[in-house]
Amino acid sequence: MTKVYGTHTAVDHVSFDVQEGEIFGFLGPNGAGKTTTTRMLNGVIPPDQGTAIILGHDIRSEPVLAKQGFGVVPETSNAYTDLTAWQNLMLMSELYGLSRDRASRRSSDLLGTLGLLDRKDQKVQAFSKGMKQRLILAMALIHEPALLFLDEPTSGLDVQSNHMIHALLRDLNQNGTTIFLTTHNMEEANQLCHRVGIIRAGTIVALDAPEKLKTAIDRVHRIEVSFDRDIPENTLTGLSGVTRVDRTGDKWLLTTQDKDATIRALVAVSQQNKAAIVTLNTLAPSLDEAFLRLTEGGLS
Repeated sequence: MTKVYGTHTAVDHVSFDVQEGEIFGFLGPNGAGKTTTTRMLNGVIPPDQGTAIILGHDIRSEPVLAKQGFGVVPETSNAYTDLTAWQNLMLMSELYGLSRDRASRRSSDLLGTLGLLDRKDQKVQAFSKGMKQRLILAMALIHEPALLFLDEPTSGLDVQSNHMIHALLRDLNQNGTTIFLTTHNMEEANQLCHRVGIIRAGTIVALDAPEKLKTAIDRVHRIEVSFDRDIPENTLTGLSGVTRVDRTGDKWLLTTQDKDATIRALVAVSQQNKAAIVTLNTLAPSLDEAFLRLTEGGLS
């Protein structure tokens, strides 16, 4: 898909697949094209070139059929504040063609799961941000969609609401719901997503599992090790693959180009020196580091 505004190409021939049953994270700095891409996928704005197939339906030629199968949780609450939580859910149920009985059952179940059942008859204008976010999640799920789009679902929320939403997303995914998650929270993406796509300046620059992305950006590995007795530094500097040795407190930090060979060599050193290994950790780059490396220069 491509989207052009005047002389600015916001999204430049972006193409990717989201697998059925996965949680897919969509990441990128401000101005990279995340929101534009997501709006095209949701059918809010049309692409200038290309299209998207959502649940087997072309979002351009069959928008209604596509939209019937997914739910959308925007970053800003779209609930009607002059209506109660229950009335908002009944309205969404009617729009999706649910029967009154099914709508009542689904609303009670969702409000109960999200801790809002005792507030169902209260107008939304009195809700906190966390309560509003939980309500719009319930609204998006009322018709039991096969696909759920979420835009920054936990931005600015308290810890309790954050954990509640994460738990619900995991449960939904385990029960077969495909989730497309747009987020700036690297830890959230790392915890929830099977794969992430990173967009920079309108193009996809990375697409893989979080752990693979973290290791792919840096072929040099770091190993942190400590022994129950002193080991001479020169014993460690000569190990296979090691390019640098640093001391931090009671631990040694080894930089190596061959993680497996170095770990095997450390075991041999411990045996030769009769020194037990107390701790041994491989220090991979964080998803934050991967994101920053892959999006350098992508801010606009």
